[in-house]
Amino acid sequence: MWPLMLWNSADQPVRMQYALALCAALALSACASKYARVPARLDLAPYGRIALVTFSADQANSGLSTMATQRFAEALLASQSGIELLELGAADSSLRRVFMGQLTMSGVKPRGHLDASGMKVKASVSAELTVRLLSTRTGGTVWRSSSVANGTVGRVAITDRLPSVAMRDKAEAYSELVSQLVADVTHDLRPTWIKQ
Repeated sequence: MWPLMLWNSADQPVRMQYALALCAALALSACASKYARVPARLDLAPYGRIALVTFSADQANSGLSTMATQRFAEALLASQSGIELLELGAADSSLRRVFMGQLTMSGVKPRGHLDASGMKVKASVSAELTVRLLSTRTGGTVWRSSSVANGTVGRVAITDRLPSVAMRDKAEAYSELVSQLVADVTHDLRPTWIKQ
């Protein structure tokens, strides 16, 4: 009799754990959110063939405009299917739609702050990307998006007589800005998910 009772009493905590785990799983599945896919705001499939003209920029930033154009093309092709993207140096009037863009990059701008607790100096950069989809038949703008981003190249701080220095490569900072700008301006080209 004792061995049977000990075996049953030892088995009860395991059964209780299984029962609690089952209840928790049911509770979590009841609370789970359901998401619905929302199509991209701008569907390019009806146009079939789209051209992308290399983005313009100040002469000093021509390499960055090429990088922005390439990243925009990659984001566009990743988010839209059923289109042919022609990458051009100049617009071709035989195309139905053309993407054009303008990249503006600032130089490094120093900023500082001095008070009783110490001194802080930083060097920041900013950039702006504007992209338009133009109809080559009418010249009208079909779609437009723009974004502004800021980044820090370096900073120096002295607080409580302790110096702190942080520096990064200027090209790396500009590259991150371009990636952020492209992600922002291509938002309308990607499908999104909403919670229901």
